[in-house]
Amino acid sequence: MSNYCEIIIPVQDQTLGEVIIAGLAEIGYEGFEETDTTLKAYIAEAAFSTNELNILLDTFNVTYSKSIIQKQNWNQLWESNFEPVQVEDFVGISAFFHEPFNNVAHEIVITPKMSFGTGHHATTYMMMQLMRELDFRRKSVFDFGTGTGILAILAERLGAYKILAVDNDDWCIENASENILINKCNNIDIQKISIIKLDQQFGIILANINRNIILDNIGELHAGLPPHGQLLLSGLLKEDEAEIKDTCIDFGLEHKKTLERSGWIAIWFVKN
Repeated sequence: MSNYCEIIIPVQDQTLGEVIIAGLAEIGYEGFEETDTTLKAYIAEAAFSTNELNILLDTFNVTYSKSIIQKQNWNQLWESNFEPVQVEDFVGISAFFHEPFNNVAHEIVITPKMSFGTGHHATTYMMMQLMRELDFRRKSVFDFGTGTGILAILAERLGAYKILAVDNDDWCIENASENILINKCNNIDIQKISIIKLDQQFGIILANINRNIILDNIGELHAGLPPHGQLLLSGLLKEDEAEIKDTCIDFGLEHKKTLERSGWIAIWFVKN
């Protein structure tokens, strides 16, 4: 594990903060923490680009400060900021040092390392809300951009018999593998890949990434669905909805539902 850069951006407007997070995610930032006055973002030191960050933040006319977090201090920092998350009475997400939930249908324990998808962010939260409406029993699932592995773990809890979870980041693969083990999952195959080329079809595909990656891969995702297959997409802002819907409809996908939370959306499609 390498050192990480911590970027602190003064932001008091929540909507602006969410837009900046989306932009940062597209240039490789992996973890975020929001307060009333600041946004903290994290990226591996080796992946940090001053030029990319300046171009992005100049668009919003905001400044930033940067510090280096030594690898041996990272887990302590991340754990100190990690709070349990509850998605209605459906899912509770906690770390090993939290008290168990007593009022949720499914509880998932994760190691709070630096991977996207702890349930705190609106996109992961809404993906789990949409997953509640699907029947995962005896279904195969493809989790594209698995992050912490949390959606793959939930898919197994909901009855999926075979799950392929992929990511292109070594740290995510390591973290997701650990979380899969902690939650005693047996049906999840996790793989590191940079380009998807599906040679099989999945009854349900989950893609919580970002607009550009979804648009670049929508043809492959469509081909990976059988007739009546379900596609859940997130990592998207409200203003992305029209383009995503138009593109998916052009591929023969039927729009079922859109959820919105804090300026972010998650969309459910079915293959006709």
